[in-house]
Amino acid sequence: KELKKLAREGYWATSRALRAQVYHQLIQQVTCRLVTPDALVYRDVASRLFGKPSVSSHPLPEFLEGCSMPTYCLNLEGVTALKKILICVGNLFPDITYSPILPSLVALLLHYSEDEAQCFENISRLIASNAPHTSYIDQSFLAHQASCMTFGDLANKHCPAAHKLIASTSENVFEVYREWLSWLFHDLPFSYAIRVFDVYLLEGQKVLYRIALALLKQYRLSVTSAELEGTDIKADLQAFMQNIAEHVTVDKLLERAFGIRLFSRKEIWLLQMANRKALMERGITMVQSRQSFHLAVDMQNFSSSIVTAQEMRIIWSWIPERFSLFPPLLLFSTSEDGCSLQRFYTCCEGYEPTVLLIKTTEGEVCGAFLSSDWSERKKSGATLGFFGTGECFVFTVRPETERYEWVFIKKPELAKAVPRSRQRSPSPSPASPLSSSPDSRNTSSNRLTVPTPQRKSRLSPFLAIRHFLLPSKTASMFMSGSREGIIIGGGGGQALSLDADLLWGHTEHCDTFDNPPLCQENFKVQLLEVWGFQ
Repeated sequence: KELKKLAREGYWATSRALRAQVYHQLIQQVTCRLVTPDALVYRDVASRLFGKPSVSSHPLPEFLEGCSMPTYCLNLEGVTALKKILICVGNLFPDITYSPILPSLVALLLHYSEDEAQCFENISRLIASNAPHTSYIDQSFLAHQASCMTFGDLANKHCPAAHKLIASTSENVFEVYREWLSWLFHDLPFSYAIRVFDVYLLEGQKVLYRIALALLKQYRLSVTSAELEGTDIKADLQAFMQNIAEHVTVDKLLERAFGIRLFSRKEIWLLQMANRKALMERGITMVQSRQSFHLAVDMQNFSSSIVTAQEMRIIWSWIPERFSLFPPLLLFSTSEDGCSLQRFYTCCEGYEPTVLLIKTTEGEVCGAFLSSDWSERKKSGATLGFFGTGECFVFTVRPETERYEWVFIKKPELAKAVPRSRQRSPSPSPASPLSSSPDSRNTSSNRLTVPTPQRKSRLSPFLAIRHFLLPSKTASMFMSGSREGIIIGGGGGQALSLDADLLWGHTEHCDTFDNPPLCQENFKVQLLEVWGFQ
């Protein structure tokens, strides 16, 4: 804690010798693979590869093809050393297939190393780190893309205003977020980048997410939607990062970054693993060095009776990155499948997640993103129980476009991470199911039911309730279904509830999403659609 405080406050920024000593000692304490090349190995390999100091005849490693080479004020000798270290890394770490961040990290470390051999040893330790649920350097295109998607997910949750701005001005939001590491270790000036490096060595990749989110928030404060009309937002962001000193000091930037409350390192790791799995399902492999096809979903051929393609693009921008890789697929529609709850379940079971869209007879449009398969409702047997994860959210489209997420996303400090020794917490049971009348609601006391354990082969889901010690069970009531109706959001009310005929519904404030009524409180359904992911 003391070291973190010193790093965050820039204690060793005043002395080059102190910073050099701290860097070396911190990196020597990183747990890494047993056989990690050190300074002696470097000297041996470098003399064998280069003989004389000239490196011009040696190409840079293949994994750096197309990557920029920031030199951070290094002189000619320093740039030569940088290239030699990168060539030796390519020689001794053949498994690295893509790592655009590596040249920047080596260049920064070189400023604070005794010689290039020490610099090589230290960067090797960061590459070979095997600490649980953390990483320093992505080493494949798959890992890099998963990190970019994870940043996109975090920006979606923690910078909604900036995310909305980017989504409304950019055809492909992911293309913008793919640059997030370049903002930190390419675009920021040296005096900012090195302070980022101070805290990164101590706290790992999670701290980079925080600082990039703080930069994104700062960018949103500095621009208006009108100014961005017809602008290349990627280039605009890059220019903003390069001129960051005009907007915020490095101390203020770090202070704001550490004011952003992210979920635990393990939770973020789970999200990265889930994103990685989705990319692999799209055909991206560990050994692939570049993207061979376009990942973005084309909305041109999208057709819904409830929302326009532009409205669906906004909803799509709210959805976790790993699902928005896949095009929408209409699973159920009352206009085609009739107003039957049983038919609703039949069409939707086997799909996870789903997007529910409702248009009322008054022309209002609202809905929900539901993270779990509706078949989960069967696991509680005769006892009704809520299921789903903290990725669920409810939203309105017309007359206003707004999203209401799990209350703990806005206030993660209210929910502590569950200690490893603790068993899973039970999940709450919903209030009594609805009858067909729109006004018949029952807020009976909640009973607790123990959820069925996960199959061992499945990755534990991101934001699963059992990962948190929640102060109140009513704030984690995501989705529930029975023969009498469906409920979305609970605790003190229900965000959305529909009867068995999918004809009448009710909406009110609930603790889980802390939402206002999503439309007129008692409403009649004109159209209902459920969308899955191909």
